[in-house]
Amino acid sequence: MSYQQGLFPVLSKGNLAKNIFDAVIYCPAIAQEARPGQFVHIRIPSHILRRPISIAGIDAAAGTIRIIYEIRGEGTKILADIKAGDMMDVLGPLGHGYTMQEPEKKCVVVGGGIGVPPLLPVAQHYGQNTTAVLGFRSAQAAILENDFQKAGASVVLCTDDGSMGRKGFVTSALEELLQSDTPDVICACGPTVMLKKVVEIAQRYGIPSEISLEERMACGVGACLGCACKINRNGKEIFLHVCKDGPVFSGEEVVF
Repeated sequence: MSYQQGLFPVLSKGNLAKNIFDAVIYCPAIAQEARPGQFVHIRIPSHILRRPISIAGIDAAAGTIRIIYEIRGEGTKILADIKAGDMMDVLGPLGHGYTMQEPEKKCVVVGGGIGVPPLLPVAQHYGQNTTAVLGFRSAQAAILENDFQKAGASVVLCTDDGSMGRKGFVTSALEELLQSDTPDVICACGPTVMLKKVVEIAQRYGIPSEISLEERMACGVGACLGCACKINRNGKEIFLHVCKDGPVFSGEEVVF
């Protein structure tokens, strides 16, 4: 795993929805190596532990990455106060991302809440061969629909309360989609209960899936062993680490 660490300038900062922000960071060495599904570890001033943030955009030519994050605690609240022109301490790219097949393959991405952003680079890879099933609590929490459409993806947007798109869960929309279409792969990121159901549906229809897991991380490089997850590989249950061996795993291997 090749990664870099350093202070890099924030080129732009935006507010996508309530308590959800995005930033574009100029870090050519990281952008050159980054792949869809990987993450960066951000150092928060006055805090010991870094915060893992998924990479939501990669522009190797411009030397930039985009991160999108939600305020969930004191650390991300501090991160929300950064401004364009500030320097950010970034370690990355880290982890194992999604397996990118030929762009001609058909892919369905399924995202829930703040699990939607890391799927955007996947959609940009497959372009018009992508169907994006995106779920949010409400219209006020919905983000990136236009970005997925700009990438060429067909978007199915779901909200829990029906205030935008169709009412209900992404898993219901996914199952309905698979009744009339058979993609080559399903890529998902979101709450564990959603991921478990996505894998069950994918297996029922005989479609391979890759899912991105979330665990609390300290080091981000597999040294502290704090983010272990159970995997069934070759008929044997083993523990791997989300930060180094993941966060993306084959859906069929994950023991929920």
